[in-house]
Amino acid sequence: MRIGILNSGGDCPGLNAVIHGVVGAAHTLGWEVVGFRDGFEGLLPPGDYMMLDPSRTVGIMKLGGTILGTTNKGHFVAKVGEGNVAEVPREIVEKAKATLRHLEIGALIVVGGDGSLTTAQQLFEMDVPVIGVPKTIDNDIQATAMTFGFDSACHSVVDALDRLHTTAESHKRVIVLEVMGRHAGWIALYGGMSGGADVILLPEIPFQMEHVADAIRQRDARGLHSTLVVVAEGARMETGELLKKENVGGKGEDRLGGIGDYVAKKIEAMTGKETRACTLGHLQRGGAPTALDRILGVRFGAKAVHLIEEGKFGRMVSYQHYQVGDVSIQEAVNQLRLVQPDSEIIRAGRSIGICFGDCRVGR
Repeated sequence: MRIGILNSGGDCPGLNAVIHGVVGAAHTLGWEVVGFRDGFEGLLPPGDYMMLDPSRTVGIMKLGGTILGTTNKGHFVAKVGEGNVAEVPREIVEKAKATLRHLEIGALIVVGGDGSLTTAQQLFEMDVPVIGVPKTIDNDIQATAMTFGFDSACHSVVDALDRLHTTAESHKRVIVLEVMGRHAGWIALYGGMSGGADVILLPEIPFQMEHVADAIRQRDARGLHSTLVVVAEGARMETGELLKKENVGGKGEDRLGGIGDYVAKKIEAMTGKETRACTLGHLQRGGAPTALDRILGVRFGAKAVHLIEEGKFGRMVSYQHYQVGDVSIQEAVNQLRLVQPDSEIIRAGRSIGICFGDCRVGR
């Protein structure tokens, strides 16, 4: 049998581990693997692909990015605007199916986030045998408890905060660190808590700048003259608006950015304290994956091959209760896993003095 694999959307640490897992499991079964370059675009005739075998994937687990390349643009974009879904044109799908038939691909593994898996579901509904593998550093897919890349992204946030602590303390400054997180604040929450942030602002918890300023004033009164603030890019201004770097006009999700600068300027104006902003950006996507992301990626890749062996198409690999299983792609897409404001981890953060911007400190 010959199977295909592609990864689509943003890159993240652990993608190469998934490829390694797919190729290894397929080789054990005596199957061939075709890797399509640059996401779904590689499916368009005449096809842009490479043959994958263990000799081509040895040693790639430790590498960030993906040996296949990826894109979040092109003919197959299914997510437009803020969470809206568009149907991939039938003629584009038919071209992709022609390539798969020509290469005698018996099944296609799609590694991607919510948008890419939405496209995968549309392909499945048009008779392409598809298996989905969830990929997002945001960790915001409801049907899986964890996605690979998330742990590596949090590690980047912690490393940045470790460095910012020393410069903030030296100058008695407030430093605002903007991190990724369009709809869900998991990176800001996990990275911020483990990195010792004093204020964490999330998309799920509306914040008021007066509460943030009050927390900083109270720290000053206790002799704590530096403060670290972590804010997710999807946290909304007090008006409820999102700050955007770029409006792409229906050609995909708008690019967010700027909330860190907004919060920093407000803090300086309201407290009189010297404040600086730092945007971590794509540093969160780069670099070698952590051990957790490597093993999770390999397990996801191997499970995808096992699902093909069982003929369970239209399914997505899922991690729940420390076990790798599967769920329907249709059930998985558009079901975001968000931080719950009354969850145990938020209560833990409040109990150690972290301000989430929604109430006075101590309440």
